[in-house]
Amino acid sequence: MSKKRKELQVAALCNGTAIDHIPSNQVFKVLSLLNLGDLKNPVTIGNNLESKKMGTKGIIKISDKFFEEEEINRIALIAPSVVLNIIKDYQVVEKKRISLPQTILGIVKCNNPKCITNNEPMLTRFEVLDNNKVVLNCHYCDIKIQKEDVILK
Repeated sequence: MSKKRKELQVAALCNGTAIDHIPSNQVFKVLSLLNLGDLKNPVTIGNNLESKKMGTKGIIKISDKFFEEEEINRIALIAPSVVLNIIKDYQVVEKKRISLPQTILGIVKCNNPKCITNNEPMLTRFEVLDNNKVVLNCHYCDIKIQKEDVILK
């Protein structure tokens, strides 16, 4: 039996949500997307952590916070491989993968400068045309936006 010492790279969470398998270059976008900077609960951020599957990854642990599924699903725009762990009394009670909602409201900027959403104070609205490749269609001007061209508001 190996005597290799195992350590946690990020402190254990008693109750709350752990967002795991975030690509290292997307951790701070996820923080922003969920408005975690405004939260009063303790938030632990690990970035550039060792990962067998990804090389490096990020993880965000939020104490005593349980997100609505739709909130978390917005992350799929920038990090579709994220795994959400719901933790109660130091045990993972639920583990789920995220997916894009059918409609995305107010978090993506339309790339068309003439779109009404760039000229009037109104929410953007996109329909998801392709969940896997992340292709969005603007409800107002009908422009299609690929994942690599998505600009978050």
